[in-house]
Amino acid sequence: MSEGTTVRKGTGGATPPPFAARRWALIAMSVGVFCIQLDSFGLNLALPRIGRDVDAGGAGLQWVISAYLLSTGTLMLGTGRLGDLFGRRRLLVAGLSVFGAASLACALAPTLPVLVGARVAQGAGAAMIMPVGLSLLTNVYPAELRGRATGWALGIGGIATACGPFVGGALTETVSWRAIFWLNVPLAALGALCAARTAESFDASAPRTVDWSGLLSATAALAALSVVIDRGPHWPWPAILAGAAVTASLLALFVRRERSAANPLVQLTLFRNGPYMALTLAGAAANTTTVMFLFVVPLTLQGQWDLSVVVAGTAFLAPALAMAVAGPLAGRVPPRAAVRLMTACLCAGALVLGCLALTSSLTLYVAVATVGGAVLGVANSLTLIATQGVIRPERAGEASGVTKTVITVAAGLGVGLAGAVTDQDHGVGSETAADTALLITASGCLVACLVLVAWIRTREDR
Repeated sequence: MSEGTTVRKGTGGATPPPFAARRWALIAMSVGVFCIQLDSFGLNLALPRIGRDVDAGGAGLQWVISAYLLSTGTLMLGTGRLGDLFGRRRLLVAGLSVFGAASLACALAPTLPVLVGARVAQGAGAAMIMPVGLSLLTNVYPAELRGRATGWALGIGGIATACGPFVGGALTETVSWRAIFWLNVPLAALGALCAARTAESFDASAPRTVDWSGLLSATAALAALSVVIDRGPHWPWPAILAGAAVTASLLALFVRRERSAANPLVQLTLFRNGPYMALTLAGAAANTTTVMFLFVVPLTLQGQWDLSVVVAGTAFLAPALAMAVAGPLAGRVPPRAAVRLMTACLCAGALVLGCLALTSSLTLYVAVATVGGAVLGVANSLTLIATQGVIRPERAGEASGVTKTVITVAAGLGVGLAGAVTDQDHGVGSETAADTALLITASGCLVACLVLVAWIRTREDR
């Protein structure tokens, strides 16, 4: 165990975490990721039915997805470091509890505003689960097992990505879309019970004080940025410029605070860690691509290929399973090879999205999507695993919070691009809207790949 990190069982002294404690941490994290992924992607095929049941049009339906992602991304930065300071187990239990309670509220929501509000609360729970769970695994597992443990947690949780569209579609057609949320309630409770049985872990090298000014300014800046980019296309130019100015001012305030704080929320030296930043920014592009992939492809199967909800979910099972098995594989990649493999994944992801937009056969479409699922699954798992391998374990929550904030906010903002896919005037998953969304996302993925290639060459020249 690295110096400065304390792992303890209950209230006893510092002790190495036993096998049982590590096992409970792995199960809790796996269940947590499973719940998050199920609610993220089990709703894609249910959006048309949700719109009819709560009397909401296509333009507002994207909030069911984006409100959750934006809430998660906005709050992750703070929760990661709070877990380091006050106990990663404690915050993981709290996150699973909040997620379960919010799922119950979603299941009972009578209107779209209530549903969106409950999704924001779910995002708050997810914001505690992901960065805190990752840092907990980093600290309770020895260095030689961390990557594999995280890979297994992401892989097991990624099963929800595989079965999410299928389960969501089947439940929507045979029972109700509300059953998707009901399913999360016992799962979140199980995860909280498992988390409560693992070892407590925190950063013993830092005082138990919170950089409240940094926390508030960072959260406000991220919230402002999210709202401006997500809602900006519907605003007049003066409002957009005002929102951008507010965001920039809050970010400047945050940086100024972190430079002078004795115990900053985020040490700015983290942003001078080249491999960490390269993987994080590449991960933002990969995660945005993945969310678009999981949002557009299932709806396209319904719209362009005229499949029923259940049949579309079944057809998407192969791509989603390929994505789910990528986690354990990514856990075996050595840190020195992570950046190059990420570059290859981004290039392949751009190629896959371009091919999907041009494919005219359903069989070929599903085959290409399966390749895309595998490539994007490796890229996303690699982001979370490899970034934890290039930072100090005692500040793992801080680093995972920054990484998850960047990639989740980027993905949430990217969902706005897919809003046209649910446009009721042109049909769900209309060919023109879907192809446009895929090609724009592919272009962004390719640009990220080229930037990463340039960065690798610059490092080699030095």
